[in-house]
Amino acid sequence: MIRNLLVICVGNICRSPMAECLFRRDLDGVTVTSAGLDALAGHVADPHAVTVCATHGLSLDTHRARQVNAALVSAADLVLTMEAAHKYELVRRYPFASGKVFRLGEFDGFDVPDPYRQPIAQFNDAFDLIERGAESWTSRIKALA
Repeated sequence: MIRNLLVICVGNICRSPMAECLFRRDLDGVTVTSAGLDALAGHVADPHAVTVCATHGLSLDTHRARQVNAALVSAADLVLTMEAAHKYELVRRYPFASGKVFRLGEFDGFDVPDPYRQPIAQFNDAFDLIERGAESWTSRIKALA
């Protein structure tokens, strides 16, 4: 059973916060958090991410970026990354996490490109991919309940 889900990207101000919102909306009884490999700790979510989420009825108003650490990874039953490179870096830093770290697009073989410092269109594209991956994982997580 998955009780704690951790979502990872680089800065924790764009992709992983958007994914966190989607999973929180869709997974009752699961604690969902996000963090960054090189987080802009304490920063609010990127304004484009806030706008894109708001158009989908999701709020990033209270989000503050945080750095991934061993305690967060250890507490998670499942860790989802935006890119294959993030997955490998996370397991390199925290070898004990091997076996519970996967890409958000694992089943469909895709990465979610980083929209940071890009036009809002890139954020919309990233959101669409995140939503696709989240839907795939949500059905699997619910099946384990």
